[in-house]
Amino acid sequence: MEEGVSLLASPVVYEFLIANKLLDPEIVYVEDYEDFKQHKVDIVMTLGGDGTVLNAVTFVRDSNVPILGVNLGRLGFLTTTNSGKIKSIIKQLDRKMYHVEERSLLYLESNLPIFGDMRFALNDFTILKRDTSSMIVLHTYVNGEFLNSYWADGVIVSTPTGSTGYNLSCGGPIVFPTSKSFVLTPVAPHNLNVRPLVISDDAVISFEVEGRSENFLCTLDSRYESIHAGYQLAIRKCDFSIRLIQLSDRSFLHNMREKLKWGDDSRNKPNV
Repeated sequence: MEEGVSLLASPVVYEFLIANKLLDPEIVYVEDYEDFKQHKVDIVMTLGGDGTVLNAVTFVRDSNVPILGVNLGRLGFLTTTNSGKIKSIIKQLDRKMYHVEERSLLYLESNLPIFGDMRFALNDFTILKRDTSSMIVLHTYVNGEFLNSYWADGVIVSTPTGSTGYNLSCGGPIVFPTSKSFVLTPVAPHNLNVRPLVISDDAVISFEVEGRSENFLCTLDSRYESIHAGYQLAIRKCDFSIRLIQLSDRSFLHNMREKLKWGDDSRNKPNV
């Protein structure tokens, strides 16, 4: 590139370049995490929505390579940078006009095999009902002590980063990204006195699930698998974190006001 940047491409980007005859001979195809580790990468840039950032996490993992999300979608809370300024973005990166935020992940432990070697999530973990209208029961423990049996459509364990995602749409609180916490939020609970909880991220949250259906849905970010009542699952803080790049003109509070319309009120605007 004219900016002196060497590129590596993920499978999706690589195939797009080939299909549109835009393939640069200098671009190298990176297949997966093991392949990614073989290259010296300074920055990972994603082009898409928040799901694209979550997918990039499965490549980056514990490599400490920072990720910059460039938004091509609609809301994009992780992809905070506008796609119309790519050259400007690259110049800012080259001049170190940005800061890096450490974001914690959660890690899933199970008595039965699940999710292979990708048992981590930047946003959230869920257990949800599947193929039935009947609610399920989630017996929940914190550090081995019984917390509650949730009669609900499911439950979410969110990181601070994921608190603005599914957790928020189910009535959970927004948590600052650097907060050392998990958010435990029931999905459509039958008990009206059950509310979301903020729990220290040094805790272990474990679950046993039962219901009329034989199978339930378990997710880590955008990845999902089917489970049954024989699964005993536990969530703890992951041993590694992910580094997200924030350009100098962006902040969590800025994104709250811009993307979530936080406090949007005509009384807060100057008279014209």
